[in-house]
Amino acid sequence: MDKDKIIIYTDGACSNNQSSDNIGGYGAILTYKDHTKEIFGGRTNTTNNIMELTAMIEALKLVKNRMIETEVHSDSAYIVNCINLKWYEKWKTNNWKNSKKDPVKNKELWEELIDLIESFNDIKIIKVKGHSGIDLNEKADELANKGIESVR
Repeated sequence: MDKDKIIIYTDGACSNNQSSDNIGGYGAILTYKDHTKEIFGGRTNTTNNIMELTAMIEALKLVKNRMIETEVHSDSAYIVNCINLKWYEKWKTNNWKNSKKDPVKNKELWEELIDLIESFNDIKIIKVKGHSGIDLNEKADELANKGIESVR
């Protein structure tokens, strides 16, 4: 593991996603040098995407020195593609409408995440395969499930 950069793994989860009695959780693990920080939380009446966005937002808020190279690993293609392919730039140009001319879901969370990302000097958002044995990704998943349990 590279000791000179901040490494973050984030994950979101939702039990009974798309139903009215769902419970969501988010989790993240941040590492820098010999320091590790774990966070998690949960809420009712949410979605998996909201929890994925919340995990990344809450993790990035904890980074005090945004001049340090930072890598954020997520198994959410939704988030990674939006950031890396800059879908959000078109959304902004189109008054927060997607390619189907529908309002972008979770606009406020996207705005917060984009602002956070843009506040970093050197940040990379990296797609990882979920549930594939990557230790820190598995830990982020555990924390997201712990978030769900904290609400039950």
